[in-house]
Amino acid sequence: MVSEQRIFQAYYTNSESIVSYMVDLLDLNGTETIFEPCAGDGVFIDPILDKYQNIQIDAFELNESACANLKSKYQDLENISIKQTDTLTDLDLELLCSIGGKYDAVIANPPYGAWRNPIDRATLKKRFNGFYAKESYSLFLYRSIESLNEGGKLVFIIPDTYLNLNMHKDIRKYILSNTKIKEIALFPSSYFPGVNFGYANLSIIALEKSSDYKSNIENKFEIIKDYKSVEELGNNKLKHLTKLNIKQKNVLNNQGYTFLINANPNVSDCIKQTKKRIGDICECVTGFYSGNDKERLKVLSKEIRNSKRYDEVDKEKITYDCSIRPLDGINNEKIYVPIVKGGNVRYYKTDNWFMEWSIDSVSFYKKDKKARYQNASFYFKRGIAVPMVSSSAITGAIIENRLFDQSIVGIFPKEENLIYYLLAFFNSPTCNRLIRTINPSTNNSSNYIKRIPFIQPSTEQEKTITKNINQIIEQVKISGDYNVSLEAENSNIIAELYGF
Repeated sequence: MVSEQRIFQAYYTNSESIVSYMVDLLDLNGTETIFEPCAGDGVFIDPILDKYQNIQIDAFELNESACANLKSKYQDLENISIKQTDTLTDLDLELLCSIGGKYDAVIANPPYGAWRNPIDRATLKKRFNGFYAKESYSLFLYRSIESLNEGGKLVFIIPDTYLNLNMHKDIRKYILSNTKIKEIALFPSSYFPGVNFGYANLSIIALEKSSDYKSNIENKFEIIKDYKSVEELGNNKLKHLTKLNIKQKNVLNNQGYTFLINANPNVSDCIKQTKKRIGDICECVTGFYSGNDKERLKVLSKEIRNSKRYDEVDKEKITYDCSIRPLDGINNEKIYVPIVKGGNVRYYKTDNWFMEWSIDSVSFYKKDKKARYQNASFYFKRGIAVPMVSSSAITGAIIENRLFDQSIVGIFPKEENLIYYLLAFFNSPTCNRLIRTINPSTNNSSNYIKRIPFIQPSTEQEKTITKNINQIIEQVKISGDYNVSLEAENSNIIAELYGF
């Protein structure tokens, strides 16, 4: 059974500073008709009523208990209309949106990632022009903009993932084409009482609906970040704040309509102007999954991190030499092959994990619905393993005739001589700055890696880096450590190459 919290994903805005800032951004005069698409406990309604007692507010709330509380709270106010309904499927609202909207202002803290069953998600995706339907806040954003009349204002507090993630490409294009963004404030999710998202920070976006496309794309707006406390929201004259002045047309011209919010113009310019990308010179693919790792995956020793739920491998049954690339399995008793898993390790990962790879096992992987025998043409090849999720920095480790699992993006250069240069690159601060500008989250999926700019090193640069990487890998294999001066030399060459 799905929990109520997962269905509603309601995080109430119990911060006076956030609420005050958001209400101020609406710049009301008291004559407006306001829509609150997910009213919760009325946290935005109360401060608006404090300023304008007779202002008209229509509030929707899906949660039956919360809606009953709202009706009781505002039962004596004729200018407050409360309706228990789902904003995303309400037919009256859909009709209203189809004729151009009616509201002068919308303010909300919509649900983030509210659960929907697969059938509902498919219906919502169709209803909302193909927008990503697993993340509810983007659908609330679209529906709320549609509910505005021309010139109507919207202020939302939502995760910042809509600025960069591929899944939100369509909502970005819609916003940039159909509204004038006024301001976007970025701040840690820890500022939000009782909430700390591991996957994202928060943003407050203020915009105005506009049907004038030419005017919209010429519109300039500010992205403001580096607040030191929640109380600083709205105090945009503070010297330590970073302010980026951006034209909507420039964002529309970025690949995937992404907001490049790195304050260093060299980084943003490199991403925009470099013609060749990692995706042009490498195959970037996701790895293997057995469908049941608890049974099929083995560990070298129980001393290995995160090995508690796995059995130790029979060392007599390990095949270390997979240069013949046994894609259909192994036809002898040595049925376990090394597999590279996630974890942020630089340059070389020791063989600690092993996958069952008999002929019968591989036949099972190919047929089983849970297994992922995907991108098999890259199994046991020489490439670079980049963990799908990283902590502070992206890292890469060599894949040498091994499997790699689905937590890894396998990177396989079309020109094999570039492999050591690219291994240095994926462990460099330059690469980290680029990927974190393309996507500030910790997600290093293949779609983002493919978009990293590639600048060809000179023959001398490539030769120096290749020599250093060979030494680093040998040192790691022998002692588990390496000479950091070799890494520093590589990083300096790459930084100079990219002009950072």
